[in-house]
Amino acid sequence: MPSTARATHLNRRGLLAAGGALGLGAALVACGGGKDDKGSSQAGKASGPWKFTDDRGRKVELKSTPKNIVAFIGTAAALHDYGIEVKGVFGPTTVKDPKTGKDKPDIQAGDLDVTKVKNLGNVWGTFNIEEYLKLEPELLVSAMWDKNVLWYLPPQSHDKIVKLAPTVALWAAGTTMPKALQRHAELAESLGADLKAKKTVDAKARFEKAAAKLRAAAKARPEIRVMIGSASAELFYVSLAKMSADTAYFQELGVKFVQPKVNAQGYFEELSWEKVDTYPADIIMMDNRSQAIQPADLKSKPTWGRLPAVKAGQVIPRFTEPIYSYDKCAVLLEDLATAIENAKKVA
Repeated sequence: MPSTARATHLNRRGLLAAGGALGLGAALVACGGGKDDKGSSQAGKASGPWKFTDDRGRKVELKSTPKNIVAFIGTAAALHDYGIEVKGVFGPTTVKDPKTGKDKPDIQAGDLDVTKVKNLGNVWGTFNIEEYLKLEPELLVSAMWDKNVLWYLPPQSHDKIVKLAPTVALWAAGTTMPKALQRHAELAESLGADLKAKKTVDAKARFEKAAAKLRAAAKARPEIRVMIGSASAELFYVSLAKMSADTAYFQELGVKFVQPKVNAQGYFEELSWEKVDTYPADIIMMDNRSQAIQPADLKSKPTWGRLPAVKAGQVIPRFTEPIYSYDKCAVLLEDLATAIENAKKVA
């Protein structure tokens, strides 16, 4: 689960939301969509009856491949990497550029051109149902942290929204990165993506090579301990690796993580800034979402600056809500492997 960066007295779903949105993916088969290196269409090949069984075990069957698709921004970005486009998105899509004051793509948008999709709700608790209906939605896709709850749909309108169009949900918890990647690829393929396109084949090969690199780095440096953190003004959150698809996989590859004493929800421990040094760590992976306070803005927290990993410059970003395409996830493995290879034992 994504660690939170906001208020303390929230349930798990609220905490997730407060820290930022997670995994919802959907895609539209673009007519005359993207081209691979050989110039052949990667999208728009699917036709005729369409069906897909999601991670709830629900089979969605339509008379034709859906074209009017709405998705959570992160998964829309993943499917974009396969040549599949969506009509609308929700979740953190744009953020204000502090230098210009203008909107720019949020990190969760990946390579998606956010000017070409309808943004139905950029922050938690918002979803414009009227604009959603104008898109004549044929499919809505989201991640799932709680069974049968579609991620980032406002609780107060969740049940109403899911009745307006067929829905697909893919697990973001209780799974690992390779499985999440596989399921996103399967959804993309059902919508018309060519998984044999050179770009996709090369990206998958890079991911597999990166996984081997991370496994080797973890094996060579078993003494290195990694802490998964997220910062808010009041609290520092330390996440349990096994609860999120990305870090569960890193742990499977041999990375040694700090094991916090999680709260009743089971995902993370909330520490006051006075107790931020509770767990010794050689590397800190910090939540890089726009909703979380970033390391460069933590100078006002003296205890942060005294952490050994901070002093050693061994703080790296964590893509708390990965974009589940092989292209994007390969980089995450490579960067963590390099950090472990180069880390000094400081804690």
